[in-house]
Amino acid sequence: MSRNFYILAGTLLLIALISAGMAMVPSSFQPGLPANGSLWRTIALIFLLGGLVAGLAGTMTHLFEQVDRRSEEARQAGRQKRRRDRSS
Repeated sequence: MSRNFYILAGTLLLIALISAGMAMVPSSFQPGLPANGSLWRTIALIFLLGGLVAGLAGTMTHLFEQVDRRSEEARQAGRQKRRRDRSS
């Protein structure tokens, strides 16, 4: 699940970089596209924030999955230890 968030974060950050690059291009090279540099900067900022949020969500999801996995392993190890203690 966290891999999906990382892919989303990477995609959003790539689009943010492209949008930031478009803000630097003169308007004569952008026929038919929004020529306002502040619009491109705003779009880049929104995608950057979205990418950072998706990266944070991926990191948190990975951490919670790891905690769940380790607690399950500890619980199973405890069960096996109790079974060995009973049989001895």
